[in-house]
Amino acid sequence: MPDYMRKLSLCLITGLLLIPVIAGAHNISDANARFVEGLSGSAVVPFMYLGAKHMVTGYDHLLYLLGVVFFLRRLKDVLIYVTLFTLGHSITLMTGVLAEVSVNAYLVDTVIGLSVVYKAFENINGFKQVFGVQLDARTAVFLFGLCHGLGLATKLQDLALSTEGVVTNMLSFNLGVEIGQAVALAFIVVILAQWRRRTNFHGHAFIANTILMASGFVLAGYQFSAYLWA
Repeated sequence: MPDYMRKLSLCLITGLLLIPVIAGAHNISDANARFVEGLSGSAVVPFMYLGAKHMVTGYDHLLYLLGVVFFLRRLKDVLIYVTLFTLGHSITLMTGVLAEVSVNAYLVDTVIGLSVVYKAFENINGFKQVFGVQLDARTAVFLFGLCHGLGLATKLQDLALSTEGVVTNMLSFNLGVEIGQAVALAFIVVILAQWRRRTNFHGHAFIANTILMASGFVLAGYQFSAYLWA
């Protein structure tokens, strides 16, 4: 087996073994939960911090974004796709919390895991090769953005938050999410840009997206099994 294949296999196995640990860490920590639950009225900075922290530790959101920008070379395209994703998750994040839309968090997180699978499969041209169709990528990014926002909303719904200043606090949380997303995305885009300069990028891209797809299946399976056993 080539050396790079051994390294990729090792990374995949390690990542899959760590997913249950990371999944637990992705939830809002008890310390952060107690802190924001003790707040009354508008608290812009704490909720911005909470939103940013949640995004940069949001393995599922980051994996999906990695898939979205994987083959995007122009900054204009990156901005278009990320804006669609942002619009989608902002709508359901705000609506989910303010309108108290109740959904099962495990099922939403299962769909989020499958969104990673979907994007990775799309990246390797799977839909056209297997099903003979190519769905609109921009529409899919927006729709999955709605799902990701609902996932964020379920995390906040688990907290006993004060109703005073709730709109300001949710806007602050959402702004924090966008800041965290921008920081994480900047790293991802820079790393991908450097990787694309290598002559073996396209050969490794298929392997990378296969690993991404496998990770999505594991994430979805982990969340769905948690739903069944809840």
